[in-house]
Amino acid sequence: MNESDRERLLRCYPVLEELPADLLGRVEQTAKLVQAPPGRRLFDEGSPCTHYPLLVEGVIRASKFSPDGHEILLYRLSPGESCVITVVALLGATAYPAVGSAETKVTLHGVPRSLFETLVQESPAFRVFVFSSLSQRMAHLMALIDDVAFRRLDQRLASRLLLHGEPITATHQMLADELGTTREVVSRTLEAFQESGMLRLGRKRIEILDRHALDRVHRPEAH
Repeated sequence: MNESDRERLLRCYPVLEELPADLLGRVEQTAKLVQAPPGRRLFDEGSPCTHYPLLVEGVIRASKFSPDGHEILLYRLSPGESCVITVVALLGATAYPAVGSAETKVTLHGVPRSLFETLVQESPAFRVFVFSSLSQRMAHLMALIDDVAFRRLDQRLASRLLLHGEPITATHQMLADELGTTREVVSRTLEAFQESGMLRLGRKRIEILDRHALDRVHRPEAH
């Protein structure tokens, strides 16, 4: 690892500066540099997990796929964050339980499993970082499960639209992937929203006309 890579790694993961010098040296010497273009599959469900990713550039998309190919987005990993799917697989000595792909151009340093385990065991600061991230992400995943199991698709879609910046440039397929449904179902629901005066649909563009009405769909119990 050259000095530039080292500086960027420490900037993204300042917790590494709290490691003993010998452990930080091992990270620098053994971490595997991985670069991937957008769309590249980084790991598959059922494949062996051998490294812990320290992401310094780009966004990784963690997803589950149904047997017929429908995707549900679990979370996006950004630089400086901990990948809980990898943590669970490494600590449990199991295969990956989901799929990871590069949503944008990605650069990361993969720490070998044996060294990752040493970092968790010997560095309190690194251990707190890993398990705090695990706790936060698990709370997000529990909310996602609750969303999928107990909320109607129109409520979930309204919620997703309200979270996007405007104008919304996500395609119907992108929204379907995030919600774990089909493009056709999303398109029908968006058209119903448009007919109700909440949205205006354009080519690769969605404009919210009535946020209050959309919020009533999202949170009917609050109105």
